[in-house]
Amino acid sequence: MNNSVSACLDSLSVQRAYGPVVEGEALISEEGFSPRYDLDRWSGVITKPGHKLEGVSIRDRICFFPTAKGGIAAGWAFYDIKHKSIAPRAFIFGVTNPVMVQGAVFAGIAITEGWSKLPAEVVQNGDWVRVDPGRKVIEVLRRASPPEADGGPA
Repeated sequence: MNNSVSACLDSLSVQRAYGPVVEGEALISEEGFSPRYDLDRWSGVITKPGHKLEGVSIRDRICFFPTAKGGIAAGWAFYDIKHKSIAPRAFIFGVTNPVMVQGAVFAGIAITEGWSKLPAEVVQNGDWVRVDPGRKVIEVLRRASPPEADGGPA
């Protein structure tokens, strides 16, 4: 068993959490999430027209959404995307609902609700984060690389 711990650059705590400890690339959304209406459940890409993450994949990401949208479809949709290997590693919600939690638990996807700080104050898209549901904490382990200069004319 590896007992090494990576240095944490920043963190936020959550009120409720369930699932395994996972690490992955952060994906921050300003909009809520519905697995039924926002997501193509064959590709794992957000396809809702006009969604700020339209065209972005949630596969293997740590997905931060302010709210969960939808109802009973989440239970089977989360299991479906997990079975197809296009699920995120974790859902980090500001506010969720029991059906979304039930779906995530059934699918084996880490899920949290409620945060001590707005994620955008702590985490940026592309940061590498660890979700530790047992400790109810999300830690930034590595910052995303700054964008490369385009190399174009000055």
